Amino acid sequence: MEGNTTRTLATTQTSFEIIELLKERGGGRVTELAEELDLAPSTVHSHLATLIETGYLTKEGDIYQLGLAFLELGEHVRTRKEPYAIAESYTEQLAAETDSRAVFAVEEHGRGVYMYTFSGDHAVWTYSSVGKRFPLHVTAAGKSILSQLPDARVEEIIDQHGLEPKTDNTITSRDALLEELATIDKKGYAINREEQLDGVKAVGVPVFGPDRQVLGAFSVASPANRMKGEWLEDELPEIILATANEFELEISLT
Repeated sequence: MEGNTTRTLATTQTSFEIIELLKERGGGRVTELAEELDLAPSTVHSHLATLIETGYLTKEGDIYQLGLAFLELGEHVRTRKEPYAIAESYTEQLAAETDSRAVFAVEEHGRGVYMYTFSGDHAVWTYSSVGKRFPLHVTAAGKSILSQLPDARVEEIIDQHGLEPKTDNTITSRDALLEELATIDKKGYAINREEQLDGVKAVGVPVFGPDRQVLGAFSVASPANRMKGEWLEDELPEIILATANEFELEISLT
């Protein structure tokens, strides 16, 4: 093995490619999976049989589906760090207090991941389902997190994932994003001005662990026609900042 080359096992990689494909398709047959992955049906069948034997897949007729074992794994991952579990009640509190959609998100492998999401009376659908990954540069939560990462890490994330536009308002310039992150760091909160979805704005605030490293972010989203003026620029940021402070205080005492 030379340099920093990472050694991977092809069989393990194939199993995960099959799992991801089953998730995307909502299930599939051996021949369909083999054709899409450009593998022999016998190879795909061997992987599927192993995953069924270990309890991670189910089979209904000739259709293979992800099994409920993944549900237990997902819940374990979501609560493996105590602060993650504590964030749930604060996210729910934010949704109730603001009558909007509130989320708690973290960064992993240069992407954002929604850990919790709750809806208030004026909530809007924002793709923010639990476990879903998203580009950090298009959301208030993601930009909040980016604003607290070391410059070298931010550059690494941009190099790895790029700055793909989701709407006409998405920041796609490296320099413009870095300038905005500096402003967010100074203000203490980020605003998503229809950068992920047309017609939806959001405010996000970073949260820190006892070691003062960024842990994640809370954010609140609503229809753009509701997110304006003092509510967007002053009142909502103050509510989220207060919630973040309460959360940080609680985890510092645990």
